[in-house]
Amino acid sequence: MNIVNKLTVRHLKQNKRRTLVTIIGVIISVAMVTAVATLGVSFIKLMQKQTIADEGEWHVLYEDVNKNQLEAVKNDEATKAVVISRDRGYAFLKGSQNDNKPYLFIKEYNKQGFKQFPIELSEGRLPKAANEVVISEEIATNAKVKYALDDILTLDVGERFKAEGDDKPLDQTYSLEMKENEILETIKDKTTEKYTVVGFIKRPTWEPTWAPGYTIITYIDEGMVGVDDSVDATVVLNKVKGELYGHAEKLAKKNGIKKFGFNNSLLRYYGVTNNEGLSTTLYSLSAIIMAIIIIGSISLIYNAFAISVSERSRHLGMLASVGATKRQKRNSVFFEGVIIGLISIPIGVIAGLVGIGTTFWFINSIIEGALGITEKLTVVITPLSILIACAVSMLTIFISTYSPAIKASKISAIDAIRQTSDVKLTGKAVKTSKFIRKLFGIEAEIGLKNLKRNKRRYQATVFSLVISIVLFLAVSFFTSSLTKSLVLSQDGVNYDIEVTIDAEITDDRLMNTIASLDGVTESTVLKEAGVSSWINQSSIANELQDMVEVDKSMIKNGKYSYFISIHALDEKSLKAYAKKIDADYNQLTDIKKLSAIVIDTIPYEDMEVGKFVETKAIHTKIGESLDFYYLDGETEEEKYLKSVQIAALTDQFPMGVFPAGIGNVDMIVSEQVLDQMISEESNVNVRSRLFLKSKDPMATQQEIEEMKEDNIYVHNVYQGRQQEEQMILLMSVFTYGFIVLITGISIANIFNTISTSISLRKREFAMLKSVGMTPQGFNKMINYESIFYGMKSLLYGLPISIIVMYLIHRSLMNSFDYGFVLPWINIFYVIAAVFLIVSSAMLYSSAKVKKENIIDALKQESL
Repeated sequence: MNIVNKLTVRHLKQNKRRTLVTIIGVIISVAMVTAVATLGVSFIKLMQKQTIADEGEWHVLYEDVNKNQLEAVKNDEATKAVVISRDRGYAFLKGSQNDNKPYLFIKEYNKQGFKQFPIELSEGRLPKAANEVVISEEIATNAKVKYALDDILTLDVGERFKAEGDDKPLDQTYSLEMKENEILETIKDKTTEKYTVVGFIKRPTWEPTWAPGYTIITYIDEGMVGVDDSVDATVVLNKVKGELYGHAEKLAKKNGIKKFGFNNSLLRYYGVTNNEGLSTTLYSLSAIIMAIIIIGSISLIYNAFAISVSERSRHLGMLASVGATKRQKRNSVFFEGVIIGLISIPIGVIAGLVGIGTTFWFINSIIEGALGITEKLTVVITPLSILIACAVSMLTIFISTYSPAIKASKISAIDAIRQTSDVKLTGKAVKTSKFIRKLFGIEAEIGLKNLKRNKRRYQATVFSLVISIVLFLAVSFFTSSLTKSLVLSQDGVNYDIEVTIDAEITDDRLMNTIASLDGVTESTVLKEAGVSSWINQSSIANELQDMVEVDKSMIKNGKYSYFISIHALDEKSLKAYAKKIDADYNQLTDIKKLSAIVIDTIPYEDMEVGKFVETKAIHTKIGESLDFYYLDGETEEEKYLKSVQIAALTDQFPMGVFPAGIGNVDMIVSEQVLDQMISEESNVNVRSRLFLKSKDPMATQQEIEEMKEDNIYVHNVYQGRQQEEQMILLMSVFTYGFIVLITGISIANIFNTISTSISLRKREFAMLKSVGMTPQGFNKMINYESIFYGMKSLLYGLPISIIVMYLIHRSLMNSFDYGFVLPWINIFYVIAAVFLIVSSAMLYSSAKVKKENIIDALKQESL
C-alpha cells in the first residue's frame, strides 16, 4: 500500500462519522436492490410452485395423437418428458347416493403422469398395469359407496352423450343433464372392463366440483397404444423459452397434429407468453421498475458521497500541497470508494436477504392459513440477482467517486483547502428576494442564503427527496395498477355455490333451509328477469358507437336497443349492498317511484385485440329514467313495461352478478320494485337463484345434495374463487411489501442526507450564534429551510412522478384498457410525509448541533 492510500485509510478512520454515514448509505442501497430482486424472484417462484401443486407441471399439450405422432413428440429435441394420458370414459357407479354424480370417470396416465400431475395417494399404491386403479376418497364420503383394497370393479365403460340433439361427447366440465329427476343423457359405445383397486387418492384438484363423475385413475404406457388409438401427449420441456410456441406449432404441422395447447397459467410465471401485448407489458414494466430501483440506488450511494465532497476536497488539497500528483489524488478517491464498497456491499447483500427472509417468515403463516395455499414463500437466491445488486452498487460507487476525484485532481491545493469552489460568496450567487425577508424575517433570508451559498449540498438533499418521492409514487402506482389489472383479468367469481331450483314457482322455504345450513357464512337470493330498453345513441358504450358508425342499421330513431338484466336482491343483501356503494335503501324500496342501481362500469376481455378492458357500459346520470319493454310471446310485439329511475351508479357487483358485457346493462332493484314491474300480464319470465359462501364448500354441497329435493341444481365454483383470491392475496402481499420496503428506504435516505448535511454545517451554525442569533431565530431558520427543501423537492418530484406513472400506465395498456387516474390520496400522503420527514430530520439533526459548544465548533477542522 502506497503512502497516499495509507493516508486515505487514516483519513477515513479519523472522520469516523462521515465514513460510517457513507457506509450506511451504500449498505441501504445494496440491501434495497438485493431485497427487491429477491422479492421478485421469490414471488415468481412461489406462483410457479403453487400452479404446479394445483394443476401439475407441464408446458405443451398435443391432443388426440396416434402412435407415430407420439413417437415424434417423444423424440423432439425440446422434449424432456412426455405424459401419456387418455379419458377412458364413464361408467355408472352402482349404489351411488348422490343423484347429481352417478358416474365413475376413468382417466389413464403413464408413470410420468403420476409424477407431473397433482395425484395425492392416501392409501395403497399407484397403478402399474392397465387392470389396476386408484379411486377417489370422495366415492366413500360423498357417494356413500365403500370399496376396499383388492376389490374388483366390473364396469361398462363408454362416452356420455345428450339423449337428444348434440352428438358431441360430454366431458367432466359438463354437469349432469337432468330434469324432474330424470337423467337426460346416455352412455354409448360401452366396453366391459375389470379393474383391481390398488389404492385410494385425494379428490383431484383438477376435477370440477360439478363434474358428474368421480375420478378413478388407471395405467397406460406407450406399448399399450395401438395403431388406431389416440392419446393426449403432455410435454415437459427441457427449457422454457419464448420460442416454445413457434416450435410447438411447427412440430404439430410437420406431424399432422391438429390440436395443441399450452399451460399458459404456468408459463406466464416463467415470463413466457404468446400474447404480444402481454409480452410487451411485461418487458416494458420490468424496464421501468428496474430503472426506478437503479436510479434510487444510485441516488442513495451518490448522496452518501456527494454530501461530503467538500471534506474530501480539503483532504486532497492538503495532499497536493505536499506533492501529490493529479493521478495520486484521483486514485486516492477511487481507493476510498473501493474500501467502502468492500465493507458495504457484502453487508448490504446479507442485510437484504435477512430482511426479506424475516418478512417471509412472518407472512407465511398468514398466506397459508388465509386461503389454504400449500406452498411456502421461501427466499430464492439466484446468482444473477446477487450479481446485479453488486454490479449496480460497484458502478454507482465508481460514478459517485469519479466526479469529485476528477474535480479534486484539477483544482489547486489552495482552492481545495479553502473550498472556494464549493462555497459561493458572490452577491449574485446568494441574492434573495426582499419579499422573503419581509414575509418571513431575516432568519428565513439567512436560511435561503445558506442554501444558495453551498448549492452542492442542498442540491444533493433536494435530489434525495425527489428520488424518494418518485420511488414511492411510482411503486405505489405500479402495485395498485398491477392489482387492478389482476382483478380485471379474473372471472369475478364472488361466491362458492350456486343453487338453482327448476320450478315455475320459487320454493322460498327450501332456499331459506339451504341458506341456514351450518357451514354457510353468507347467502343471497337473486330474482332475475330480462327486458330491453331503447338508449339514445349518445349514451351507448363507446365500443358500440364505433360499431354504429360502421353499421347505421343498428340504430332505430336515434336509439340503440339494450338488453337489461334486472337482479332483485333479498332485503338483507340489498341493505348491505346499498350501504357499500352509498345508495339510499329507502329510495330503492319505494314502489311509488321505482328506482334501481345501475352497474355502469364493467370489465371485459376484448378477444380481437387480446386486452382486458374496463369501460362504461352506458353513459348516464343519477336521476335519469329508463323505459323498459318486453316481447309479447303471443303477438311477438314489443310492449312498454315500466319506467325506472336511476338511484345510483357503481362498478361494484353484488354476489352472484357478473358483468353483462357490451350492449347489456345490469340493474339492481329490490324485490318490491321487481314485483311492481313484472305483472302476470307481461309474461316476463322471472327465475330465482341462491348464492352461498361457505366455510367448507364441499361439505355444504354434500348436505344440499343429501336433501334429495326434486329439480335442484348445485354448481360449486369454490376452486375458481379460491384461485382468484389466492392470486389477489399474494399480489397484495407482494405489492404492499414492495411499498413498505421502498417507503422505509426513502425515509432512511432523507434522514441520512439531511442529518449529514446539518452535521457538516456545525461551524456555520456556530458562527451565526456567535454574532447573536437566538435559539428562536435558529429554529425559525431551520423551519424555513425545511419548507424550502419540501417545496423544491415537490416542485420537481411530482411532475417527474406523474410522467413515470403515465409510462407505467401506457405499458400496462398493451394488455389492459382502463383510464389513467392520478392516485390523489397517495400524492396527498407524499406531500404531508415530505414536510413531516424533512422537518423531523432537520429538528433532530439541529437539536444535536445546538448542544455543541460555539468555540469548539468554530475551531473544528475535521468533520
